[in-house]
Amino acid sequence: MIVRTFALAALLAATSAAAAPPVTKADFVAKDFRFSDGKTLPALKQHYRTIGTPVRNAKGEIINAVMVGHGTGGTGAQFLVPQFARLLEPGGTLDAAKYFIILPDAIGHGGSSKPSDGLKMAFPAYDYGDMVRAQGQLLDHLGVKQLRLLMGTSMGCMMGFQFGTDLPGRAAAIMPLACNVIELAGRNRMWRAMAIQAIKADPDWQGGNFTTPPLHGMRVGVALQAMASSAPVRMQADTPDRASSDALAERAMAAGLASSADANDRIYQLEASRNYNPAPNLARITVPVTWVNSADDFINPPGVGEPERHLRAMPQARYVLIPESTETRGHSTHTWSIFWEGELKALLARSQ
Repeated sequence: MIVRTFALAALLAATSAAAAPPVTKADFVAKDFRFSDGKTLPALKQHYRTIGTPVRNAKGEIINAVMVGHGTGGTGAQFLVPQFARLLEPGGTLDAAKYFIILPDAIGHGGSSKPSDGLKMAFPAYDYGDMVRAQGQLLDHLGVKQLRLLMGTSMGCMMGFQFGTDLPGRAAAIMPLACNVIELAGRNRMWRAMAIQAIKADPDWQGGNFTTPPLHGMRVGVALQAMASSAPVRMQADTPDRASSDALAERAMAAGLASSADANDRIYQLEASRNYNPAPNLARITVPVTWVNSADDFINPPGVGEPERHLRAMPQARYVLIPESTETRGHSTHTWSIFWEGELKALLARSQ
């Protein structure tokens, strides 16, 4: 079933600016973690954040855990922004007084093990399967046998489908936001490949052993990422003339370079999607699913991925397409809960 929902300006304006509930940070170290490329790390660190308190049933099992996966280059901290964190406030759909929220940094990201820790380009060539398996071990460490809900945005969306097929039954409900389920190819692979090639072509990269960051190559990647995550209708409304558009380009480049990962980390982050393709195994996902995409998503645009066809492989799946408007945020609509909170409430209700 395909549902098209409509966001209203009045609802968007009502988005809360309240701070997120208290956050606890911790690390879990998996011993002798073996990657799909055959390499092993003696100690794989996974950094994570938690909000709220576990609730246990009579068997001592945690029954209120919600894990949210971040996008490529992000961290779990990206969900502490007001447009998402409003869900966690008192009375919110994922009220931290009711749910135990887990926000991991995936392998290669944030405070988790990554190439820039020292191995550089000798770091294991991790993929989404490795990342999901590591998160399964993190859940074991936390004592979570089954998640009440698994959410994810962009890369986290793809990892949600990977999680559902690789670890079936470990989530009672899944809400993937902003991705497709087909092999990552075409334009989606092309912009990633060009960003990787630009870094490697920069003389400063030195095969990964750089002493000066390869900024020329990084600038190409920042530009591609900015365009890939852009919202054309909203941006046209916000910057209707050349001067304002040029100023936005300068700000976007400066912000992108300031927040960019280490060049080697970035190569690995972009390459992790190289073998993503859960489509053949979607029938393993038998729990309720609400899959949300946006019509103005450059990375996962309507007409690519045949979501209607793949939807039929999952017996309890629902697909939602958010229409383009001056209020939507392109690919980043995934973090603006005001657009899809109603669907989240409905998913929680139908997966009880």
